[in-house]
Amino acid sequence: MDRFFTDYLDQLGDFHKDCKSAIAGLSQEALDWKPGPEMNSIAVLIVHIAGAERYWFGDFILGEPSGRDREGEFQISGLDAAQLTQRLDDAFAYIQNILEKMTIEDLPGVRVSPRDGREFTIGWALLHVLRHTALHLGHIDVTRHMWDLRIKH
Repeated sequence: MDRFFTDYLDQLGDFHKDCKSAIAGLSQEALDWKPGPEMNSIAVLIVHIAGAERYWFGDFILGEPSGRDREGEFQISGLDAAQLTQRLDDAFAYIQNILEKMTIEDLPGVRVSPRDGREFTIGWALLHVLRHTALHLGHIDVTRHMWDLRIKH
């Protein structure tokens, strides 16, 4: 595998590891807790991360429809830490399998988003996945911190 893709997987793997650390030891109540109206629970954020990663690599890059229910991701509840961890692990394994077959020459290739018809390069999609996952990891960290503060007070 090209070094670029190895480095990419290292970065994504670190984000996933941080997500898993954030949910370690949390109760079902904590995983489903929303800090306020129109805000997401940690469980929702993790399911959304895994769903988005699968979408960009499968649906967008490979053209393999996932049947993703994006709106449904934001309604999720009742998944425990093990189930959420499995979602992340499944997404990572799927991505790793794809990147093992890619070359640097694939990055400028243009694809059309099945969701909205916009065109992006494969390279853009890879960068978008990292940015999106990092953004929601930040949301998870803040939500975990708010939960911990709520418990202490």
